[in-house]
Amino acid sequence: MNSPHSPTARARWFVPGDLNGFFGLVVDNLSILGFIAMALVGIFQFPAEVVFGRMFPGTALGVLIGNLMYTLMAHRLAARSGRDDVTAMPLGLDAPTSIGMALLVLGPAFAGFKQQGLDPTAAALLTWKLGMASLVVMGLLKLVLSFVGDAVTRHVPRAALLGSIGGAALTLLGFLPLIESLRQPLVGLVTLGVLLYVLVARGVVPLRLPGVLFALLVGVVLYYGLGSAGVLTGFQWPPAISFAVALPLPSLGFVDGLPLTVPYLSLLLPFGLLMVVGGINVAESARAAGDDYRTRDVLLVEAIATLVAGVCGGVAQTTPYIGQPAYKRLGARTGYTLLTGLFIGIGGMLGVVAGLVQWLPVAVLAPIIVFVGLDITVQAFQQTRREHAIAVALAFLPAIAYLINIKFGTWVAPEAAAALYAAVDGHGLSDVATLQVLGNGFIITAMLWAAALVALIERRPGVAVTLLLVAAVLSAFGVIHSTDPRGGIYLPWQLEGLRQAITLQVAAAYAVLATVIGLMSLQKPR
Repeated sequence: MNSPHSPTARARWFVPGDLNGFFGLVVDNLSILGFIAMALVGIFQFPAEVVFGRMFPGTALGVLIGNLMYTLMAHRLAARSGRDDVTAMPLGLDAPTSIGMALLVLGPAFAGFKQQGLDPTAAALLTWKLGMASLVVMGLLKLVLSFVGDAVTRHVPRAALLGSIGGAALTLLGFLPLIESLRQPLVGLVTLGVLLYVLVARGVVPLRLPGVLFALLVGVVLYYGLGSAGVLTGFQWPPAISFAVALPLPSLGFVDGLPLTVPYLSLLLPFGLLMVVGGINVAESARAAGDDYRTRDVLLVEAIATLVAGVCGGVAQTTPYIGQPAYKRLGARTGYTLLTGLFIGIGGMLGVVAGLVQWLPVAVLAPIIVFVGLDITVQAFQQTRREHAIAVALAFLPAIAYLINIKFGTWVAPEAAAALYAAVDGHGLSDVATLQVLGNGFIITAMLWAAALVALIERRPGVAVTLLLVAAVLSAFGVIHSTDPRGGIYLPWQLEGLRQAITLQVAAAYAVLATVIGLMSLQKPR
């Protein structure tokens, strides 16, 4: 009999454990798609036909391409190593950046286009092109960085990378979906509690179902059962699933959207960078579990899948999931990624995915996103050195400012928000204007703050001074701390009045701080 490590052992396409892996991976992707739809259609009143008929098919195609390539990579590794226990790398939509795209880029852009006088359909189509272009920008960045990804992780402190995304995860993936969960607490609160029991407390799940699938089933049964009985407020039956074919064909629409990405580059570029770092961590995690994938191959697949999705109409980037060892423990091998890719990809083209997403209640999907946000936040602290924990916490603060901006609604009324800079009180800018300046470009701000503090902790004041001077330059051009209500970049000499004064003061503050720290570091240590 051949052993799993025998040179003649052959990997099978499907094993029983692939079914568990398939359900877990599909539920993850459906949850993210559902929250994207909820954010755009529910919060921003985005036309549903554009979301389901234009955005979803291309997004699903990226999942199909990525999972097929990872499946082939696993079979190639099995053939090369003579093992039949190789587990494919799971790929799906990245939760933080996908939801960030909906809440921070697509939704506000759609609202802005409508304020410019466009009708909802025209504004939605222009926003779709912006989404396509955003994916192409992030895909190109990942393609370039896939060849130098290891160098990036060596030079950027982990506290800065994980802290910046941890703050976004806690606020945007944790707090905002929690509000949606508690709109119908009989469903949302119970679903969240079940998730925490099975995933955090490791409670026993009936029939050995995947924990996320079991919690989703509990939530769906509660929603439709209690809703049918007239107990839930705001309950309504979703429309019947219609099988509308929408092929994600390549398009040059992203070219029209490229100029529209400029105000959002301070978000898009960190989104792409974080996925490269995440891909490197995932490759290391799989290697520790026994599957030695080349890091460059993992990153290249991620970049190609994102680019294909963007060119074909997608608006959410794909990424390898960190849970490859967990899928391996479930007994999954290569069939689960093949099945997931085919289900999401073909289902997205036929309208099945859009139909399923509409039948998954927001109160059930939101707790899953809450758990993802909590897990990413905890990971930010656990995977950094203990003495750097304060830098991680510092990186959370700009994200809180952006969260308050979202709830205040300043991002949907540029004219009204611009008026905030017309007057000051005895303490300086108004609270709302100050929060807006702190929140704009929050991911890059968080990375710079955390990286500078890490440099000071490690007794490298020269690095900290350099980072502060970089922050001064970026704030002068609005990459961070933009005084543009939409967070756009600009040339500082083209600003007028109080906006120019605030921009120059923020830039000068970083420069003065760099000077003070530089001079203090010249002292002999005690």
